[in-house]
Amino acid sequence: MDGSRFRFLKFSTALALTALLLACGTRPVAVPTPAAAAPASLSDEQSRNVTVYALGLVGTPYRYGGNTPESGFDCSGLIGHVYQLQAGLAAPRTVATLQGWGQQVPASQLRAGDLVLFGKGGAPTHAGIYVDEGRFVHAPSTGGQVRMDRLTAPHWARQQIAYRRP
Repeated sequence: MDGSRFRFLKFSTALALTALLLACGTRPVAVPTPAAAAPASLSDEQSRNVTVYALGLVGTPYRYGGNTPESGFDCSGLIGHVYQLQAGLAAPRTVATLQGWGQQVPASQLRAGDLVLFGKGGAPTHAGIYVDEGRFVHAPSTGGQVRMDRLTAPHWARQQIAYRRP
């Protein structure tokens, strides 16, 4: 090996070692969270689209495990279908996991397109899509149909209600 090539190799090695040592003493660079894991925030247009489409599904039969207008809906299937089609968001498939989806919203900031989650303590047991003026669309129970109800109706008013914005 000639002298110039040896000096280049020695210089390259020293440079690489210096870079490595400097990197060890620096702060780690923040790695962005994948989009699917980060809470989304619906745009005004997406909120309107979600709301209008959900209202259009009123009358669709309830079916446990259902997630299409053709097969019918359960409450989380309705939410998953609407948000996927109208906002491009994949919602969790169970009501209990919807509790951690998006971001919590205070009642005073509730807007059309937000989720309403109901329960009697612990994990929620039912969910719907808020449409405005104290009303929400949901797939209530076996034998029923997707319908619109009021948050102030006696059955819903007796439950703990949480609000989420996907």
